[in-house]
Amino acid sequence: MTGDVAVLGAGMHPWGKWGRRFVEYGVVAARAALAEAGLEWRQVGSVVGADTVRGGYPGYVAGATFAKALGWQGARITSVYAACASGAAAIGTARAQILAGLADVVLVVGADAAPKGFFRPAGGDRPDDPDWLRFRVLGASNPTYFGLYARRRMAVHGDTLEDFALVKVKNAALGARNANARYRKRVTAQEVAASPVVADPLRLLDICATSDGAAALVLSSMDFARRHGVPEPVRIRAVSTVTPRYPSTVLDLPDIATDSASAAAPAEETFRAATARAAYEEAGVGPEDLSLAEVYDLSTALELQWYEDLGLCGEGEGAALLRNGGTAPGGRIPVNTSGGLASFGEAVPAQAIAQVCEVTWQLRGQAGDRQVPGARVGITANQGLFGHGSAVIAVR
Repeated sequence: MTGDVAVLGAGMHPWGKWGRRFVEYGVVAARAALAEAGLEWRQVGSVVGADTVRGGYPGYVAGATFAKALGWQGARITSVYAACASGAAAIGTARAQILAGLADVVLVVGADAAPKGFFRPAGGDRPDDPDWLRFRVLGASNPTYFGLYARRRMAVHGDTLEDFALVKVKNAALGARNANARYRKRVTAQEVAASPVVADPLRLLDICATSDGAAALVLSSMDFARRHGVPEPVRIRAVSTVTPRYPSTVLDLPDIATDSASAAAPAEETFRAATARAAYEEAGVGPEDLSLAEVYDLSTALELQWYEDLGLCGEGEGAALLRNGGTAPGGRIPVNTSGGLASFGEAVPAQAIAQVCEVTWQLRGQAGDRQVPGARVGITANQGLFGHGSAVIAVR
């Protein structure tokens, strides 16, 4: 049995602050994906919804919510939540259903209507919840962690504020070419430096916003794709959703202290690096085979960290790879050709799915003036709170 599943359709609702319910965004993305696949809704055998905690009860049962909105037709439904990795978990669930023979065609949908400003904890008192504790006890919002990550890179690897700004400049230039992006304006390094400090050393333009938006994929078995007249589709070959290993010696969301290394030696690789390695091993490829990567740029400094965790360069070499143009269009390995979260903002359940949409269009040669010539292999990477790894590898 092959581990490949076909990507027949990809669709998105443009990201922004639209002031409507998440369901509306998801339906637009789903219909766009179905149209691209050349399929009707009644041909879908299963719906996997990536949940949002901001949509009330419908958000917690997103699979059924989207199925109802599209029109009850008897499809199997699943709803998954893995924080920012929800979309990848949904893709992994859909892939498993297809490979198990439970459905020939699966619709994956994620959508969100995010609050203005930075994320805050869900309501209620939960003193046993690390995410609640870091907000309520420490006052540590997400940008606090981003600033700590940035400071660590500056101390350990010698990264500079100018390096961080160059990430934003690169991604904003690509987002300006993407009709689905929220921010479609180029910026300069001087504009990044002049934006307000949010979590020292990071400025406002170093940190991604929160957004409304949606993304969807239509996945199928390879046999169905051939019967449907698509003999050589883009194929998802690996989905990595690994967890960290004890002890974790580097601060990470939402933890407020690291595990002790007194009783056990630290793992040989970090959580993010392990997530990428598992995907490479499953797909039978390596960093040298990649044509492009879509990574989780919650902050500019974090994008540099992903370069190293994905094996695009050695430890501490991320800034040098950026400076020499290696991750820009025309470089050795373009990163965030979509414009990344810098251009989209966070719509939590949708963002990992949106990454796969971009890779799909790139591998088909349908990315317009963002196109990476001859793209054959792409990887996506992000992570969710509480150790949800997330990496997807697609090939053509």
